[in-house]
Amino acid sequence: DKAPLSKSLLLVPSAISILLTLLFQHYQKFFAYNLQAVKEDFQIWRLVCGRTICLDLKDTFCSSLLIYNFRIFERRYGSRKFSSFLLGAWMLSALFDLLLVEITQYIFGITINSLPSGFLGPVFALFVPFYSSIPRVQVTQVLGHFSITNKSLVYILGLQLLTSGSYIWILALSGLISGICYNSSILKVHRILCVPRWVAKIFSWTLEPVFSSAEPTNEVRVGMGATVDIQRQQRMELLDRQIMMSQVAQMRRQRQQQ
Repeated sequence: DKAPLSKSLLLVPSAISILLTLLFQHYQKFFAYNLQAVKEDFQIWRLVCGRTICLDLKDTFCSSLLIYNFRIFERRYGSRKFSSFLLGAWMLSALFDLLLVEITQYIFGITINSLPSGFLGPVFALFVPFYSSIPRVQVTQVLGHFSITNKSLVYILGLQLLTSGSYIWILALSGLISGICYNSSILKVHRILCVPRWVAKIFSWTLEPVFSSAEPTNEVRVGMGATVDIQRQQRMELLDRQIMMSQVAQMRRQRQQQ
């Protein structure tokens, strides 16, 4: 609900990735992120195709789950600002991909001709606002020492995605750098790399009705949160307080028995 862009990024690239893997394997070469072809043959279209669709189903699954969790930013910012962040992170991460490949070749002597395909740079860039703006709420503890929070699953998915390929660390690093640049407003990047208002209106008239969802009616709202996510956060905090109060009451009973 209220996240049509996240829903489209969740459905369309995943469907294309599955079709390329199962039915149209001979078309996968057009979606390969071939840096050598980009630099030597100036095939700029490979940046668009290779940095949008995943050719590995494991990467598709992990990135789809991350996009589903990051839909909170579209609800907070609005679709236009969220799409501007993704556009800016996508363009900046493409530049940093090329720079990091050249730096790796200059320092370590490793020649990298291709990188993992997919919408991975902006996905890693979203970890920057996720780390800085999403509150950390403890859910439980494992073995009495390791805290499990509402953010642990997202970090585990990011780690799984990071370890899925040999050179995916370049995409992760370029995504994080681009996310920091865009989120901290370095050199006013958010004003330059943004979706124009008229483009946002065109997509809101044409594609938003296709990917819109009805507001869920089976959830009981708690508190005065302005959005569904804030209300869910309030329910988690209320549950956490109830658990803490029950633990305090149990400790008091134990002291009275002693």
